[in-house]
Formats: sequence, C-alpha cells, structure tokens
Amino acid sequence: MSTFQNSRPEAKQAHDSATPPNLVQFMLRHWRVRPTRANPARHLANHKARRAALSGLFPGELLVIPTGERKVRANDQFYPFRAGSDFFYLTGCHEPDCVLVLEPKGKAHKTILFGEPNAGKTDASFFTDRINGELWEGPRPGLPELQVLTGVDECLPFSELESYLASAKASTVKGYRLLRDYSPRCAQALTGKTGDSNQQRDRELANALSELRLLKDDQEIIELRAVIKATKRGFEDVIRVLKVAKSERELETTFWARARQEGNDVGYGTIAAAGEHACTLHWKKNDGKLRAKDLLLLDAGVEGHSLYTADITRTLPIGGKFSKEQLEIYSLVLKAQKAAIKAVKPGNDFMEPNRVAMEVLALGLEELGLLPMSAATALLPENQYFKRYTLHNVSHMLGLDVHDCAQARQETYKYGKLQPGMVLTVEPGLYFQPDDLTVPARYRGIGVRIEDDVLVTAKGCRNLSSDIPSEPKEVEAWMRTVWKSKKS
Repeated sequence: MSTFQNSRPEAKQAHDSATPPNLVQFMLRHWRVRPTRANPARHLANHKARRAALSGLFPGELLVIPTGERKVRANDQFYPFRAGSDFFYLTGCHEPDCVLVLEPKGKAHKTILFGEPNAGKTDASFFTDRINGELWEGPRPGLPELQVLTGVDECLPFSELESYLASAKASTVKGYRLLRDYSPRCAQALTGKTGDSNQQRDRELANALSELRLLKDDQEIIELRAVIKATKRGFEDVIRVLKVAKSERELETTFWARARQEGNDVGYGTIAAAGEHACTLHWKKNDGKLRAKDLLLLDAGVEGHSLYTADITRTLPIGGKFSKEQLEIYSLVLKAQKAAIKAVKPGNDFMEPNRVAMEVLALGLEELGLLPMSAATALLPENQYFKRYTLHNVSHMLGLDVHDCAQARQETYKYGKLQPGMVLTVEPGLYFQPDDLTVPARYRGIGVRIEDDVLVTAKGCRNLSSDIPSEPKEVEAWMRTVWKSKKS
C-alpha cells in the first residue's frame, strides 16, 4: 500500500474520491490573478439611510441582524439561499452566513459586517469543498468586496463572530438586541443558557424593523412597479398556454419560467387553481386538470433581484368567456374590490377597506339569494356569517415579503392608520365549496378572487397593477388578444 493510501482523508460522501496531496499542490499553482470585482449595492444610499434610522431608535445598544444560512433540502442538497428580508433591507447583500452588527459609538453606531473570507485559489477548498468551493458553486465575494458592496465601516471574518459578540455584550452598557430565528450561533453566543431572558428586547427590534419597512421609499416603489410589470407578462404567458394546457402544473411552471427569466424567483408558491380547487384559498398542489367550462384562479407574483415581490390575483375563464353564474359572482367580487380601493387613503384605518368590501359582499350575497339570513344579520360582529363564503380579510402589506412587515405591532399595522408610502394588497374573494348545501348547485365549485397592489398616496391611492385587466369584458378581450399574439 502506498504512503498516500495510508494517509488519505476520508471522503465527505460515500461517492466522493479522496484528494491526493500531490493533486492539491498541483491545483494551487499557476493561476492568473483576476482583478477584484467589487461594486456598491445598487441603492447603497437607501440602505445606509435605513441603517441610520434603525441606529436612531436604539442609541447605545448593540444590534445584531443575521441574514441566515442555507437550509438543507435533502442530504447534501440545499434550497436556493434567499437573504433575510430585514438584513437585505439594511445592506443590499445576498450572501449567506453574514451578520450585520451595529456597535454603539457615541450617539450613533459603527456598522460591522461579518462574512466568509475568500482566499481565492490559494486554499484547496476552492476545488475540494463541494458546498462552497468556487469551482463547484462559482466565485463569491470576500470581505473587501462585501465592504464595498454594503458600505459598512468594517468587515470581519465570520470565524471571529462569537468571540466578538461575547466581548461586545460584556462592554455594552445598555445591552443588546438580536433579530432572532436566523442564526443559532448568534443566539448561543449572546444568550448562552439564558436563552429567553432577552426575548422582549429582541421582539422590539423585530417590531422596529418591520415598522420601518411599512413606509416605502421612492426606490422601493420603482422596484415594486418593475416586478408587477413582469408579473403581468407572466400572466400573459399563462394565458397563452391555457389554450392548449391540460393541467394546473403546466401553468405553474410557465409562470415560474417568467419569474426566473426576469427576477430572482416567484415571491411565494404560485396558486394555479382550476374549477373547485379555487375554493381552497392557498391551493398549491396544482395537480388538477383544466376544463374549458371552469374558472382559473391564478395568484402569483414575480420576486425581483432586489427581492421585492408582486402579489396579483386574476380569475380567468379557461375557455375565454365567463358563464352567467361565473359572471354574477365575479362582478360582485369586483364591485367589492372597487369599493375597498376607494377606501385606501391616508388617515383611514388599515381595516377600513376590509369593512367596506365585506359590506358590499354581504349585500350582494343577499341580493343573489345566497345568504340564508339578511346581510344586516350576517354582518353583526357576533355573527359574521358571510365569512362562510369569503373567510379572509382583503389586505396585507407588501414589499420584500409577500406578507410584509409581519413583525410590526398590531397598533401600528392592523389597528393603525394608512399613511403615504404604504403598499398593500386589496383582494376580496368569494368561494362556494362544492359540498356546501347552503349554496344553490349552480354556484357550487366557483371560486373568485381579484387582487391588486395599491400604493397609499398623499391624497388617496394609486393602483400599481391597474394595467392588468380585471373588468370581465376586458379580461375576455385580453385573453383573445394574447391568444392571437406571438410570445414576447
């Protein structure tokens, strides 16, 4: 047996080959030094302004915001990494295993980013590491590039994070706050065995970040407009294949292709619900068949490279024309949506569009003979019988997450006032389950939702997705036009 055979390292997986030392030496030689490519984040000034705003909320306190790490899908296969929304909001950085620290410095903070150094081809890991190696996964930024990208004051190796946090925690008079659930290493370094002693303070940091994100700046609106336009093109792709497609899965993958062509991914699992599947609010199996006589409820959004996502729903007649019963329900939902959008204005309660929409739906259900009681009775707070057919509220915030600002306090979000710069969905729906005996048979299995993304302005609101047809005649005409056109 050779010396190499005696000393070879264990392979990482059963199918891996070991790497001979001679190969390592050969691989580390004779590489051309490539120039460092470091560019600031596209909207670096915005990210810096957000860090300054967060700093101002917690003077003298140590703030720790991790982005998270890649998650295992199966064995040694990982899900594609997507940066933590709060971390990206503050940095513009997509890299995994990074941690942003705001270290108290006088009345402000010093910004430090911990990340993985990149030794380039001077370390064997560039070809031996199947998880992070450059020849396996492509080049990645090192610390100098991360500092240019994010504009932080200092970049330090991730390996120094735990010792840094232990020291910083001990020297910070006003204490620390951690954005939880993204980095077990940060939590362990900061809390040790007293993991819950800082829970309330940490929750307040999460609250503050979500509440900063409630108001979008001009650049965020531009990003949202862009992904909404891409989403419209994705809807048209779906309409185009709807003419010949046989299954919901074909529609899901068609939209996903557009999301990957123009952005990072879909912003959430696409709902391509045909027929009675549209009565399941978050139908994502997408394994049903398509029939010309049915409706398709398509709820989908492109997530851009900047991670902002659209969230649009259109309900389309698969055969190109609404039936009488489908049109009756669709028209009622559209009427409720129009009334709700009119209620989106600064100073109104966040819940006002929902109250308006529910009243329109309840009265319409009564007129159609679909309520087994009066609308007034159904709308009483102690009853809310109309929810049997609608269930969900009509709005949520939208931005970096499809359900954006989820950690904001209820008094500033659900029970707060609408303000210019907020972006929210308006999405009433009606769903008549196929086995619901309170509904006439002709309506059973019909599910309709219409959803748009709406910006609160100084005097009212602007429907950012109004370019996507929703009037029934316009929807039918849109479908005919797309079927006649060539793919864009």
